[in-house]
Amino acid sequence: MTTHTKHAAVLLLADGTIFHGKAVGKIGITTGEICFNTGMTGYQEVFTDPSYFGQIMVTTNAHIGNYGIQRQEVESESIKISGLVCKNFNNGYSRKQASLSVGDYFKEENIVGIADVDTRSLVRHIRNKGAMNAIISSETLDIPTLMEQLKQVPSMEGLELSSKVSTNKAYFVGNENAQYKVAVLDLGVKKNILRCLADREVYCKVFPAKTSFSEMQSWNPDGFFISNGPGDPSAMPYAIDTVKEILKTNKPLFGICLGHQILALANGIGTQKMFNGHRGLNHPVKNIIKNRCEVTSQNHGFGVIASDIKNSDRIEITHINLNDQSIEGIRVKGKKAFSVQYHPESSPGPHDSRYLFDEFIDLLK
Repeated sequence: MTTHTKHAAVLLLADGTIFHGKAVGKIGITTGEICFNTGMTGYQEVFTDPSYFGQIMVTTNAHIGNYGIQRQEVESESIKISGLVCKNFNNGYSRKQASLSVGDYFKEENIVGIADVDTRSLVRHIRNKGAMNAIISSETLDIPTLMEQLKQVPSMEGLELSSKVSTNKAYFVGNENAQYKVAVLDLGVKKNILRCLADREVYCKVFPAKTSFSEMQSWNPDGFFISNGPGDPSAMPYAIDTVKEILKTNKPLFGICLGHQILALANGIGTQKMFNGHRGLNHPVKNIIKNRCEVTSQNHGFGVIASDIKNSDRIEITHINLNDQSIEGIRVKGKKAFSVQYHPESSPGPHDSRYLFDEFIDLLK
């Protein structure tokens, strides 16, 4: 049963489109770029994924909250989405392991949301019109006032956000006596990525986003990992320069999502804002090298420019998206460096791509 406040709320898109509903979470106002996720489960991992920082999330699944919140199932220490738009918001939950409802979780973390929205209509609108900024308000329903406030919200294109979600100081994950040491550049890293590395005899030192190459190298790692994260990769020259320096060492390097885009930029390959982006748990990707298909978990609004790669003598395409032929994986010729656009740590999502962590370990050997 959907149980939430009867307080009215409104969702206003930058193109003037309006959706009315009921407030969930904190009573207030929030802004961000609106996007949608097609996953049928995993809302808790989605809410806490740092890559969603600065975005208002529309969930296409009809029921959100029905299995509650379990504290351990988070991808970061706090909710990272700017706000939530959903159809049915359930305060009641059925899972015995859960410790609180999504409604209480949102209030605890001061998240503004709106429910009772026709999300099918909304998602079709976004698919046709493309990604745009939006505002949710349960504080005021005055449209002209909200539109003026919305106009002040910066575009995601050109926005640097990784430094806002990255760790403030370096920390360690895994067994210090593990076989391998990997320096992780935290651009918004998900916890399950670190678990996947630690499970494979890797001791990780996680460094803040703007850490210099020399500081990372002083730890004498066996390899480097460049994480996922939010924002426009082209607005991150600090990370691009760091990856250029890493490549000179010839040590193994693995990048995921934003890390994939940074690796491309470090090799002269451009990136661009996608019309809608990919966010969900069932995106088909073909591994060109192995000639096999994987069902993947994805979350990105930027991508590398395919034509740049085709004109490059340094980069080889390894994976493509079977829905739109966009680039999903690359490797650097003559280097032990590779990356994928999707999320092989799959939290939430299928485990088809976990082998990529094993391939990284093989390079470390």
